[in-house]
Amino acid sequence: MSTATQLAGARSNQEGGPHGTERGQARGRWWALVFLALAQFMVVLDGTIVNLALPRLQGEMGISDSTRSWVVTAYALAFGAFLLLGGRIADFWGRKRTFITAAVGFALASVMGGIAQQPWELIGARVLQGLFAALLAPAALALLTVAFPGGKERGTAFAVFGSITGVGAAAGVLLGGFLTEYVSWRWCFFVNVPIAVVALAGVWVLVTESRAQGSTKYDWPGVILAALGLGSLVYGFTNAEHGWGAPEAWGFIAAGAVLMVLFVLVESRVKHPLLPLRVATERNRAAAFLASFLSGAVLIGGILFINFYIQIVLGFAPFLAGLASLPMTVAVLVTAGVVAKNLPKVGAKIPTAVGPLLITAAMLWLTQVTAEGTYLFNMLPALVLLGAGLGMVFVPLQNLALFGVDKDDSGVASALVNASQQIGGSLGIALFSTIAAAAAAGGASPAALSTGYSTVFLWASGVAILITPIALLHITIDRRTFTGTGGDAPVVHLG
Repeated sequence: MSTATQLAGARSNQEGGPHGTERGQARGRWWALVFLALAQFMVVLDGTIVNLALPRLQGEMGISDSTRSWVVTAYALAFGAFLLLGGRIADFWGRKRTFITAAVGFALASVMGGIAQQPWELIGARVLQGLFAALLAPAALALLTVAFPGGKERGTAFAVFGSITGVGAAAGVLLGGFLTEYVSWRWCFFVNVPIAVVALAGVWVLVTESRAQGSTKYDWPGVILAALGLGSLVYGFTNAEHGWGAPEAWGFIAAGAVLMVLFVLVESRVKHPLLPLRVATERNRAAAFLASFLSGAVLIGGILFINFYIQIVLGFAPFLAGLASLPMTVAVLVTAGVVAKNLPKVGAKIPTAVGPLLITAAMLWLTQVTAEGTYLFNMLPALVLLGAGLGMVFVPLQNLALFGVDKDDSGVASALVNASQQIGGSLGIALFSTIAAAAAAGGASPAALSTGYSTVFLWASGVAILITPIALLHITIDRRTFTGTGGDAPVVHLG
């Protein structure tokens, strides 16, 4: 059943018979891509937009250092923990309906965050944003998958959509700095409202409904195990800031590991799993999910500490700190454009393997940060390398993660690639915060903080380099098949 996006039928018919209709549908698909990508931009934007606002909102609201990271982590954790359920809801309930509901909910949660007066209200709003993002992101990507079922157009559309991930994260830093400095940190939340409204209106007009066929039963045991397991892991890593031997650290980490093992066992046995293992275990898709997990840890966790160094140690005001991140944004845009253009020639393996080398080089460069450091030496080269690496990695990941997926599983596959990144990001923040605190040995001087940040960047480089062998060893799709130039990609059924 075709569920491609389309413009109003009357206008298409006026353009002349079936050929006019086809032209109208083609234009509709590309306009729909704009609004679907806008929603993805908003979701990714909110992963980093509050980063530069953290020092100021922490002071205004009286948030402790140990609670501060939860303003970022709460969003990433709720987003990642419920993305699989969001993907299934999109598949079963209707992808367009889910998208519209989630866009409205995300806007309302953003208003709640903007008017929050207490720390718990702010963190609660971030949780709600994460929950609605867990509906919005897989619905958007699933609608895109249906709109572009194959061929060169699909490769181009996914390249554009994939590049939004890196651009959105980098733009969040710039926009967050501007709003915090010249308006108020509260506008880091309010700014989502017009974005959500525009995305919702465009999808409402241009996109037709689609949903999975057959059984629509939900796997509630899987939902509970996944949410509790992921939450326990993140909470345990966060508590490790007080010492790895503390029961609230290793106890929650161990409990989370056990719950995730139980989750896999349940998914392998239930009739209607939340995560069909055939989606996650196909070799190429598994590589994409692992790469998304590791890159999320570096992107979300690493950028947080880059911003801390620029603001706290170098003393940049929020907007100036945002401008300081602009070279990374430009590098993402340029590199993503080059990779997207050449993806049919090189396939997925080369950029996914080379990009992490650039990210690793950037993180190693950042290990040189000191209290007497400068932006031009300590930051600028690393930001350019980091942006180039991210642009290379994110462009092929979305397409790779959805390669060969049965149309009824498109929502959950879309959710899994986003969930991998957000879970990686939340664990990265928790782990890196613990590492920074231990390396700084409780000191708050620029020298102590720089030591903590330097140690974080060293660990982040070790995480990033793991992506390269994963790409080299596990991405085996022929470039012609991957990009659709050799015919439509086959549907892969495993398990």
